[in-house]
Amino acid sequence: MRLEKCYVCSSTIYPGHGAMFVRNDSKVFRFCRSKCRKNFNMKRNPRKLRWTKAFRAAAGKELVVDSSFAFERRRNRVEKYDREVVATTLRALPTIDKIKSARQKDFYKTRMVTRVKETRKDALRELATGADIVQPLIVRQKIAERKDVAVQQMEEEVARIEE
Repeated sequence: MRLEKCYVCSSTIYPGHGAMFVRNDSKVFRFCRSKCRKNFNMKRNPRKLRWTKAFRAAAGKELVVDSSFAFERRRNRVEKYDREVVATTLRALPTIDKIKSARQKDFYKTRMVTRVKETRKDALRELATGADIVQPLIVRQKIAERKDVAVQQMEEEVARIEE
C-alpha cells in the first residue's frame, strides 16, 4: 500500500482518496481534498498558506532539519534488500520515534519560551491599562489618599523654596 503526500498541505493521502492533476509535461500533483486542489488551481503558494506544513516549516514553527526525518523520505531508486538490514531497521524504528518525539518536544519548549514572555508582557500591559477596573474600591481610595498626601507635601516644599 503506497501512501502519497498532498502537494499543497503535505498530509497523507491514502489509496482511493484525493484527486490527481497531471500536467502536460507529465508532472503529477496529488491533492488530499478539494480545498488543496482549489488552492493549487488559484496558483497559491503553499508556503504562504498558514495551515500548510510548508508554511510551518518556512516560518520556523516546525522542526525541519533533523536526522530522524531521513527515515520518512520517499526514495525512488530500487534497493537490494538484505534481511539483516531490514531487521535492524525495524528494531531501530521505536527508538528513532522516541528520539524524534523528544526532539520535537524540546523544539516546542524552546519556541514557547518567547511566547510565554510575550503573553506575560501582554497581560501586564492589559492590567496596567485597566488597573482601575481590577482594583477594589478600598484600594483606589488608599491610592487617592496617598496621592493627596504626596501633593500636599510637594506644595509645602514648593512654598518653602519660594520663601
